[in-house]
Amino acid sequence: MKFICDKSVIVKEISIAQEIISSRNALSILSNVLIEAHDDALIIKATDLKVGFETRIPAIIEIPGSTTVFCDKFLGILRSLPDGEITFEQNENERLTIRPLDKKIVFELNCITAEKFPELQSIEDDSYFDISQELFNSMISQTIFSISVDEARYFMNGVYMEKNDNTLLMVATDGRRLSYISADPESEVNDFKGVIIPPKILNLIKKLSSGEGNLSLAVTEKTIYVKFDNQKITSTLIEGQFPNFSRVIPESQEYNVILERTALNEALKRVSLLAEQKSKRIYLTFSEGNLNLKSEESEIGMADEDIACDYSGEEIRLAVNYIYLQDPLKVIKDDLLKLEFSEANRAVTLKCNPEANYFHIIMPMQMD
Repeated sequence: MKFICDKSVIVKEISIAQEIISSRNALSILSNVLIEAHDDALIIKATDLKVGFETRIPAIIEIPGSTTVFCDKFLGILRSLPDGEITFEQNENERLTIRPLDKKIVFELNCITAEKFPELQSIEDDSYFDISQELFNSMISQTIFSISVDEARYFMNGVYMEKNDNTLLMVATDGRRLSYISADPESEVNDFKGVIIPPKILNLIKKLSSGEGNLSLAVTEKTIYVKFDNQKITSTLIEGQFPNFSRVIPESQEYNVILERTALNEALKRVSLLAEQKSKRIYLTFSEGNLNLKSEESEIGMADEDIACDYSGEEIRLAVNYIYLQDPLKVIKDDLLKLEFSEANRAVTLKCNPEANYFHIIMPMQMD
C-alpha cells in the first residue's frame, strides 16, 4: 500500500477517530485506526464497539491496500510533521512508513492486519430519511444537557427520540428537569419505535456536521446510523424503558411571567455567585411587575437582585437550582421568555415568547 495525502486533511479525521477510541489501550485492535487506500480516496474507520466512525478523504493512491495502526501515536506523528503532502507506504515488514515530501524525516509504525479489525455496522440506503443538519443540531442542543448522569438510572442516560405521525420529537430528563422539542422534517420520516440515543454520538454529530444541508438518519431496534458530508457514524442504543414523560408535562398552569432573557441571565450569573455550591439553590419571588432573585451562602454572604417582568397575581416564592435555569438560557435565542407555574412545589415551565416547538420543565426545590 502506498498513498499521498495532505497533512491538514488527514489530521482532522484521525483526530476524530482518536476521540472515539481514546479510552482504549495499546494492546487492543480497538486502539487502532483502519486505513483503506483505493479509488483515489482514503477510507478511515474507528470504533469502540459501541460507536463506529467512517470517513472518506481525497488521496493519491499509488498502490491500493489496507492496514491498521495505533491511532494515538499515528496522530502524534502527523501533528508533529510540517504542513504539506505526506507519503505513506507499507513495507515488506508490515510497517507503515510516514515521510513528508522533500523532508529528511521518516517514521515507521508497526501495523496489525486489517482482517482483525471489527466490521462496522451498516444498513441499506433506503432505510435512511433526511433531516436538516441545522434542525437536528438544534434538537440536540435543546435536550442534551438534561440527560441524567446517574448510571443506576441508565435508561435516562440518553436522549429519547420517537416518531409521531411525521413529527420527530426528542426528550431528555434527569428526574428533576425535562427538555422537550419536536420538529417536522421536510422529507418523510421512516417508521421506528422510540429509542434512547447515547450522548456520545449526539455530541459527535454536533461537533462534526457542518450545519449546512441535510443529514441522513436510520434507526433500528438497537442501532442508530447517521450520514452527513463525507462521514458516517453508528452507535448502539441504550436499552430500557424511558419514563412516561407526558405525565410530567402540565396541561395548564395558573400563572405566567414574561421577562427579558438577557436580564434574567445576567441576574442569575450575579446571584449564583453566593448560592450554596452543593445545593445551587436560589429563591425566586414573583410579585406585581417584579422578579426578585436571592441567594445566601452560609458564613459567606448573600445576594439580592430585582428585575422587571410582566406578572400579575399573588406573590409566590420558589426555590430552584440555578443551573436548571442557566442551561436552557444558553440555547434559547429569543429576546423574551415565558415562565409558567401554579404553586411553589409544582413544575415550572420555561418557554420562549412567542412560544416555539420546545420547552423546558424544572421541578422546584425544598425551601430549606
